[in-house]
Amino acid sequence: MPANTPSIPTQNALTALPEWRALETHRAQTHATHLRDLFESDSNRAKALSVEGPSGMFMDYSKQRVTTETMRLLLDLAEARGVRPRIAAMFRGDKINVTEERAVLHIALRAPRDAHIVVDGVDVVPAVHEVLDAMGAFADAVRSGAWKGHTGKRIRNVINIGIGGSDLGPAMAYDALCAYTTREISFRFVSNVDATDFAEKTRDCDPAETLFIVCSKTFTTLETMTNANTAREWVLKGLSANDTAVAKHFVAVSTNAKKVLAFGIDTANMFGFWDWVGGRYSMDSAIGLSTMIAVGPKGFQEMLSGFHEMDEHFRTAPFATNLPVIMALVGIWNSNFLGSQTLAVLPYDQYLDRFSAYLQQLEMESNGKHVAFDGSRVTWETCPSVWGQPGTNGQHAFYQMIHQGTRLVPCDFIAFCEPLNAIGVHQDLLIANVLAQAEALAFGKTLQEVEAEGCPAWLAPHRQFDGNRPSTTILAKRLTPAALGRLIALYEHKVFVQGTIWGINSFDQWGVELGKVLAQRIIPELSGSVPTPAHDSSTQQLITRYRTARGR
Repeated sequence: MPANTPSIPTQNALTALPEWRALETHRAQTHATHLRDLFESDSNRAKALSVEGPSGMFMDYSKQRVTTETMRLLLDLAEARGVRPRIAAMFRGDKINVTEERAVLHIALRAPRDAHIVVDGVDVVPAVHEVLDAMGAFADAVRSGAWKGHTGKRIRNVINIGIGGSDLGPAMAYDALCAYTTREISFRFVSNVDATDFAEKTRDCDPAETLFIVCSKTFTTLETMTNANTAREWVLKGLSANDTAVAKHFVAVSTNAKKVLAFGIDTANMFGFWDWVGGRYSMDSAIGLSTMIAVGPKGFQEMLSGFHEMDEHFRTAPFATNLPVIMALVGIWNSNFLGSQTLAVLPYDQYLDRFSAYLQQLEMESNGKHVAFDGSRVTWETCPSVWGQPGTNGQHAFYQMIHQGTRLVPCDFIAFCEPLNAIGVHQDLLIANVLAQAEALAFGKTLQEVEAEGCPAWLAPHRQFDGNRPSTTILAKRLTPAALGRLIALYEHKVFVQGTIWGINSFDQWGVELGKVLAQRIIPELSGSVPTPAHDSSTQQLITRYRTARGR
């Protein structure tokens, strides 16, 4: 482990810590206590277990199965696990990504021009703003129509080609900020190597009016470059043009100038980023070029300001009033002491349709690990499965299981006071639903209450709700670019705190590598160029069946 890495307790130390054992004792003492009892016994509970963060972002976690004593013990655990020095190390630019010996500086992507963040003796902030300025000039050219395609037509379709963080972030941000986007340009996102994705996204596009943004740090990512090469052929065939047309219809977000140039892209239109930016933390880097074109440089800067606002709150606020820290600690309590296996993220705003999918990568790729910093295997639960979709749609799909199922599913409800589309009573109905769902989950409905309503005895058990289902409600004023930045940074820093407490590296992703390696081996076997595959009997059987079906 690099010498400048803050000391991390070995994996066996976590459950042996007195702070952890105190929480286990506390859990045994409070496990049978219902949220109904907690609210009845403490008239100040809602106020005591709520906190207001930057720009009025309000988090009410009083419907979680915690008390002020629970939170005190969890805060003690955070101190014991070195969360404070780890935060300071990240913001200093220390190489806290120990397995790759890299700094972790997505916070530098939204730092103001006058900030100073040094990595290996170099202040990285000027380089960040140099890229942002170049992105802004390019975005303005496309938005104004000054950027023309090969035939002289203006661009009316922008298609982002990427995968993972190079797709989920920009696609989510476009949906989330759709109300702020230019409607003169359509924005689409291609990620899946399944040809259907490319075919459907380009089906009604004119190649002469289409610009592709190819997002791949190395310009070698299998799915991305397969789609990029297909796009290149589509453009050249559609325009009946030679290779010179590529430079007018493709730009790159990459660091591999040689491969970008070989593809036919002018390296003047190559927007770079750095090895201290992880893919799932990169949507506010050049990976967000499609977002900047959509909302304009000013809107993008507003989003970055929101990110930075939450960064500063996380860096400076006391842990007892620190939104990311509180959210992380509540999640630790639910996962490690109440035994929950999943987390439902339920935004009550249709613009956040892709937010849960975005968080799946952010949380599960970051903390879905069983290896501690010291290389030993952890002996406790780490990342829960993250899922969800916007309300009120989810209410008619999976809320039945959340209310009456056999598994404990903590929920994050996200809502905004002011609608972006003020039509009739829609917003009041929407907010009434989110508040009602959180209330119903917490307090339920007893059998006696059901019977008192005159329900037949045989039916009453079916209409009884246990309650005691934990949730947090995040309430903000309005979904703006800045609000989106604050919300994403909230979850980013939550992941960081949880990874620190669990003793794992949240910033590598070795678990995705094995499948990639095996796929490269299987590709020629499927085509028939390797006549005798050598795999386990199941895989070999499936390869043979596929080849037979394709006449190979």
